[in-house]
Amino acid sequence: KKKKKKNFSPSVKPEKMDIVKQHCADVRVPKAGDKVYKDECAYCFDTPLSPHGLYVCLTNFVGLGREYVELYSRKTDKVLFLNIKTTRHKVEPAEHPPKKDPTKIAIGIEGGFDVQEDKYEYESQHTLVVLPGFVEISLPNPDLPEQVQMSIAGIIAADSAAFEEEAAAWELTRVESKFAKDLLQLDNGVKIPSKGWKCSRCDLTENLWLNMTDGSILCGRKQVGGAEGNGHALEHYKETNFPLCVKLGTITPEGADVFSYAEDDMVLDPLLAQHLQHFGINMMQMEKTSATTIELELSLNKDLRFEMDRIEEAGKQLVPKSGPGFTGLKNLGNTCYMNSVLQVLLSLPEVQERYYQTADETLQRCSANPKDDLEAQMAKLSKGVLSGKYSQSADPRLEENSVSPRSFKALVGRGHPEFSTNKQQDAMDYLQHLLTQLDRAAHAAHRPQVSRFFQFKTEMRLECTASKKVRYSEKEGDMYLFLPVDLEQASNKAEVEEYYAAWKAHDEANKNKEKKEPFKREPVLAKLHLQQLLDNYFAPSAVLDWKSPATNTKTTALQSQAMATFPRYLLLSIDKFYLGEDWTSKKKGVSLDVPELLDLTKFKARGRQPGEEPLPEAQDEGPVVDEGMVESLAAMGFDVNGCRKAVYKNPGNLEAAMEWVMQHMGDPDFAQPMQAAKPSAVAAAGGGAGGGASAPSDDDVAMIEAMGFSRAQALKALKMTNNNVERAADWIFNHPDDIGDDAMETEGSAAAPVELPNTSGKYRLRAFISHSGNSTSSGHYVCHVRHGDQWTIFNDSKVAVSENPPTELGYVYVYESV
Repeated sequence: KKKKKKNFSPSVKPEKMDIVKQHCADVRVPKAGDKVYKDECAYCFDTPLSPHGLYVCLTNFVGLGREYVELYSRKTDKVLFLNIKTTRHKVEPAEHPPKKDPTKIAIGIEGGFDVQEDKYEYESQHTLVVLPGFVEISLPNPDLPEQVQMSIAGIIAADSAAFEEEAAAWELTRVESKFAKDLLQLDNGVKIPSKGWKCSRCDLTENLWLNMTDGSILCGRKQVGGAEGNGHALEHYKETNFPLCVKLGTITPEGADVFSYAEDDMVLDPLLAQHLQHFGINMMQMEKTSATTIELELSLNKDLRFEMDRIEEAGKQLVPKSGPGFTGLKNLGNTCYMNSVLQVLLSLPEVQERYYQTADETLQRCSANPKDDLEAQMAKLSKGVLSGKYSQSADPRLEENSVSPRSFKALVGRGHPEFSTNKQQDAMDYLQHLLTQLDRAAHAAHRPQVSRFFQFKTEMRLECTASKKVRYSEKEGDMYLFLPVDLEQASNKAEVEEYYAAWKAHDEANKNKEKKEPFKREPVLAKLHLQQLLDNYFAPSAVLDWKSPATNTKTTALQSQAMATFPRYLLLSIDKFYLGEDWTSKKKGVSLDVPELLDLTKFKARGRQPGEEPLPEAQDEGPVVDEGMVESLAAMGFDVNGCRKAVYKNPGNLEAAMEWVMQHMGDPDFAQPMQAAKPSAVAAAGGGAGGGASAPSDDDVAMIEAMGFSRAQALKALKMTNNNVERAADWIFNHPDDIGDDAMETEGSAAAPVELPNTSGKYRLRAFISHSGNSTSSGHYVCHVRHGDQWTIFNDSKVAVSENPPTELGYVYVYESV
């Protein structure tokens, strides 16, 4: 008589099914709010498409690659996992439609920029896996406990956490204005005609904006490559504080361009129809007669195609590179700035030693939730990029040899108002933010910090022109040189001026034409040499109306700086971007002659020279800044204390100071007065730091202690930064191994500063990041890295040999000491 066949998988023993039942109480069914990580391993970049697929925990819904399932099981005592193994098949289109020009500033959606030409169909196979032993139970299996079956069904049906956190497609989005719902509209009887508009303050008849509070029609700002403008709408806002304007000519039944001067951005107005009706405009009957801002941006991007082609080395059959160190990073929607920064950092031997060579150890000891551990995320990323595991294909479709740094981006950007979004960002700003985050994570983990390889000390020299007496001080913690660009020094200045004159004449001729003709001349870039920018940076700058403590009268001071130490890696940021009169970011067209070898020894600090007399200190003397520059910034409505900080950090460079204000105006301490800087020991001996500072106040010490540091650390940090609270906190993060000294309790004690790497001052170009586009908020970033004598281009997921690296178009340069 035949025995009744049990519904077990042939390879499953009854005792294994018993294990499933024993752990049933641990199994959870995904509910609303639960994140299901079924797209990528938490410890590596394995996905369901990997050879072994992905294993998802039936309790915590964490995804794991085959290599890390047992590790996770040991950490958590979880034994039940859903294995998802996916295969894909390329779908050949029935026909190849011609490519259309984009109509949206978007990626991966209808009307946006196409990011993937190949289309695929996906098929997934699911298996229940029991540990230890990776025993597989085929699915579906009706003998499984109901809780297990429901958990499996819930995981399969759930959207992946990555899909919820960050859509695969990205579009330039606008948010609702906070002024829209309660917008003040004056009952002044103003009614707007359907056409025939003109600026109320000049003769312009295009680029006109309607103020939706009082009905004024005023011209906008001058648009690069677009319409003329005298900025009268902005002037009106400064006079009245009426925030919202709508661009006339863009109003249609679907909406219109609405700009908020108070929020300094394009916004949405949910009550637009009502607000327009107040001035007699029926938006349902309006027709579009003017280009929208998105259309202007797209047109401008086409005009800048030459720059993008040069940076990306378009038109060349680039040879793909794969293997260790040549893994691409997928663009997650405007993340090229992050990808470029990461590829440059991970190419440096010291960063590889810190994160890649210790990656296995880091991942073994990290928590069961590595997505919240930056040390673990850096270990995961370094292994993914440097091991070569994910770039073994010789397929010329280079996107195959890349990983998605999605969880890394989410963690580093968490809580940041800009880096947590999918908008384009400034690569240099991101690099600074990333190094700060890495330092904090390293401090918490008691591990060495990589930022020290970029750090250097700067000697500050102040000379009273009346008495010729001088003061020397030192500051530390700087990690890059921000080099201003003076277009007046261009070697082809006349040619550049002729080009822009022709451009302006073309715009004038286009004004009254119904069909605008494109300006077909290739742009002329201002030619400068990197050495010029360095000479300008280290040249003395005048501080006017400065009260001299030597003469007790107002006079002029000369302020200069020099390199007290030379870093292992020299970061140079070229000041290409500036804030226009319309308060929008713009970029200078510059072609820079960049040498492969760079010698900075002539900028080495000398200390006080024989015969120089020290400048006496004044009672309560504050930091030395150019008050004229401070007044210029404050006149724009910014807090004077914040403006003073901006000028202090960017001496002699009003544009850079303005950029600093825009980046830091949201800081909690922006409006707080600066700490008075005291001279350091370098004034007497030409070396050391902090030797001349007085004892810190109890309030300053308490402020540092409130951040979680010991009193000894607070005292040491304040001593080393001349009692500057802002810099003291950074000093502690940059010196995690220095726990302070109880002897610091007494003012007369001397402490040896922690030494930073100090090199010869001679460098060789190692890498650079380039930007194509009109501003930091748009365009595209690419990086080039030198390996030996060969250059490699990293363009998101594409990695290839660089035939002709565009060194003249770099934005951030990394020089390596030799």
